[in-house]
Amino acid sequence: MDNAPRKAARERLTKETQVQLTLNLDGTGRADIASGCGFLDHMLELLAAHGGFDLNIVCHGDTAVDYHHTTEDIAITLGEAMAQALGDKRGINRYGQQLLPMDEALVLVAVDISGRAYLGYQAAIPAAKVGDFDTELAEEFMQAFCRSAGLTLHIRQLAGHNAHHIIEAMFKGLGRALRQAVAVDAANAGRIPSTKGVI
Repeated sequence: MDNAPRKAARERLTKETQVQLTLNLDGTGRADIASGCGFLDHMLELLAAHGGFDLNIVCHGDTAVDYHHTTEDIAITLGEAMAQALGDKRGINRYGQQLLPMDEALVLVAVDISGRAYLGYQAAIPAAKVGDFDTELAEEFMQAFCRSAGLTLHIRQLAGHNAHHIIEAMFKGLGRALRQAVAVDAANAGRIPSTKGVI
């Protein structure tokens, strides 16, 4: 892999949302998020901090309806930006995993930047909402992100009864797993991490 900056800027404009996003995979974990949903902002800030990514997002969405379109469209845009920043994925580790404790919650996150979109999601979040955020949107975010980034993601909730803690463990775990997966493997720099020769 060369020393080109692994950065991307993406925009998504629909009748439901307008998203502007910049991503630097080799950042310092700085985030500036304005989604219109405080809880989602917090989760994205945690993802960036634990991933070591610089992430800036401004979203104007139909939040008077709910946060579904905002959550989904931010995830789509973030996935597109990650795919763009990774390019042909030459030299990356490709795989990452994290077993993340958050107080009583324990969540396993495993990622493969495979080019194949798949989400395995097993979680039993006990509350329908955290604040005004529908907790089912955590899965919607992960699904949309997987599809647009082209990666395989498994999330397993192993313990937990506090909805905030469970979702927070997911986003922190995703950040840390991605940090491993996108890191450059010095021993294989310049190589596509697949026997196929392409991802």
